[in-house]
Amino acid sequence: MYAILDIETTGGKYNEEGITEIAIYKFDGHKVVDQFISLVNPEREIQPFVVNLTGINSNMLRTAPKFYEIAKRIVEITDDCILVAHNAQFDYRILRTEFKRLGFGFKRKTLCTVELAKKLIPGQDSYSLGKLARSLGIPVSDRHRANGDAVATVKLFKMLLSKDLEKFIVQDAIRVEPKYQMEPNLKQIINELPNETGVYYIHNENGDVIYIGKSKNIKSRISQHFTNTSPKSKKLQRQASTVTYEKTGSELVALLKESEEIKRIKPLFNRALRRSLFTHALYSFQDDQGYINLKIDKADGRKKPITTFSNRQSAKSFLFKVVDDFNLCQKLVGLYPTKKSCFNYNIDLCQGACIQEEHYEAYNSRVLALISKNSYDKQNMVVIDRGRDIEERSAILIENGIFKGLGYFDLNYQITNIEVLRTVITPMQNNRDAQHIIQSYIRRNKKLKIIQLN
Repeated sequence: MYAILDIETTGGKYNEEGITEIAIYKFDGHKVVDQFISLVNPEREIQPFVVNLTGINSNMLRTAPKFYEIAKRIVEITDDCILVAHNAQFDYRILRTEFKRLGFGFKRKTLCTVELAKKLIPGQDSYSLGKLARSLGIPVSDRHRANGDAVATVKLFKMLLSKDLEKFIVQDAIRVEPKYQMEPNLKQIINELPNETGVYYIHNENGDVIYIGKSKNIKSRISQHFTNTSPKSKKLQRQASTVTYEKTGSELVALLKESEEIKRIKPLFNRALRRSLFTHALYSFQDDQGYINLKIDKADGRKKPITTFSNRQSAKSFLFKVVDDFNLCQKLVGLYPTKKSCFNYNIDLCQGACIQEEHYEAYNSRVLALISKNSYDKQNMVVIDRGRDIEERSAILIENGIFKGLGYFDLNYQITNIEVLRTVITPMQNNRDAQHIIQSYIRRNKKLKIIQLN
């Protein structure tokens, strides 16, 4: 659990500042579960430059509560939380100074979004909250006011969590929270999970990831893991200390994240899934008469496929469908081995490419249309799918036929501006499994929105 906060102060000499406004959002890694926002009477003068910066003056604070009146609420909302702030060292020092004046030793673990952003989003011109938010397309209202800056920090932290492919933020949080050091209550773990699409991570008591999976219903899938009686499941149950998850909204995002993170993290119980996800591929070649032929074969990393399949049967099913959709010849796609005309020609469903009756240029144009539709080779595009909530969408970026990564956006500005889009996107590996996942998903989801980039 995280307490994301922002504090405005009076300014002045080091450790003599007072708080004028505070905003705290309790964040469980997915959503805000509690919040506290208040002006504070600092019982001291506000520096003129601070008044100009924040707009907060002494008249506004005359009837505001003093710090000792809100101290208990701050302790309660931050209990068992990691404090998160943009320049956390400053906010944490100010809080501890105020509590010290009351004779109370306030101590919390902290995370700084400036340092996290430098690690996870390198190369930015500036890491100030305003400029960083602007470069990421994060809207900020009431800049230099505690609530406006705290809301922007929540959105930034949510983006940083999704970019943290190594999961060091989450693993660190698990080590801090005392409930994860006890013997796990598997039923309680299940009850706290959502019935939503996403990727889940099963951790041991040290916070290490021991299994990664994806599901359209995370709670249901984890329940299966924890009630299964197979030897592997029983071993997993004995070692499981907690489950964290990442809602994706999109099944495509979940599939890509699962594939990438299993390969990177190599969890103990994911050995079988470290192998490739597909076995067969569709290839093309030109015969002596100039006709483009299609052929299903075992996937070969040395040859460039049009698209890939999990097994031979799914590849054959695909070919039967495209024969009808693109009016192709059964013989030239490898579904009807013969030296004469194909079966469809005999019932007037083939235009005769199998016996050179249809000119190869006319036939090839339809084959090329099929290839273009099912391969994103050399294309620049963004695949748009569901987001984690109703206002949000997910984006999968492909540049020059190369899968660059994925991310989330709320505003069209974030995907129409290519520089902002590249910043929002979390970079991922362009391996054959990722290509297979994207192509298969596009094949299965005909209504998927795809934006072609110039």
